[in-house]
Amino acid sequence: MMLNKWLGIKYPIIQGAMANIATAEFAAAVSNCGGLGIIGTGGMPLEVARESIRKCKELTDKPFGVNVMMMHPQTKELMEMIAEEKVAVVTTGAGNPGVYVQMLKESGAKVIPVVASVALARRLEQSGVDALIVEGTEAGGHVSEQTTMSLVPQVINAVNIPVIAAGGIGDGRGLYAALSLGAIGVQVGTCLLASDECPIHENYKQAVVKAKDTDTVVTGKSLNSPVRILKNAMSRQYLKLEKEAANREELEKLTLGALRRAVFEGDIKTGSVMMGQIAGLVKEVKPLQTILDDMMADMENTHKQMCEKVKELSC
Repeated sequence: MMLNKWLGIKYPIIQGAMANIATAEFAAAVSNCGGLGIIGTGGMPLEVARESIRKCKELTDKPFGVNVMMMHPQTKELMEMIAEEKVAVVTTGAGNPGVYVQMLKESGAKVIPVVASVALARRLEQSGVDALIVEGTEAGGHVSEQTTMSLVPQVINAVNIPVIAAGGIGDGRGLYAALSLGAIGVQVGTCLLASDECPIHENYKQAVVKAKDTDTVVTGKSLNSPVRILKNAMSRQYLKLEKEAANREELEKLTLGALRRAVFEGDIKTGSVMMGQIAGLVKEVKPLQTILDDMMADMENTHKQMCEKVKELSC
């Protein structure tokens, strides 16, 4: 079954839980446009997260989800609150949500962790999760080593639950490719940054629009916490310090508050401007509805082209 049928939404597209960006308002806007909006609770205290969920319910009558990073200091309380609020979907990252799966599923939620390896995918399947978001290194923000194209089919071969592809997907061709690999849908983030509704500074949006294929870099490998961001003064200094074997304290000092500076102040020089490699495909800021509609139309056109190519092969 395709993701949209499974979740009761129009399109098989989930919005990524981008830190400081995935607000209640943005999640509701994505859901109203036919995707599955996600509220990112990464930096939210418990009651702020609760208020965000209730706000989202006021802004949309469509399904939406909530993301929980498992290292959150209030993870247990967050999960209990989410179960109480009866959210449709819970996505998770940076850990195993196994101890909360039964409670969440009993509340009616579908539990979908983000994974970056076959081993973790197998372990999470055993914990009873409903599906997996398999994310490759092409994504923006925290990333793994393997590419989406190589990782998705390996995970699909290894598990018996649905897989949603993420990382490096920003148009209908990427969606079609993900479905061809066996995924039931996709999670996207970077292409949604350049939307009218996205609550980031205009400087950030224009940085995405202007980015080329080679304009992102992965920092934090020395700390075992790789993050893909825009190449700028901050990233160059960070990589220089990593090359000089700087300690964790020096590196964390450099990035302290950097994401918030990028998102809210539009600091694209010393801010942490997270975006994926797909940014080179994003050429203008558009309404969310246009982005999602265009992605689906592009996928259908790609399918027609592929059918013609397959016919040629069989001649």
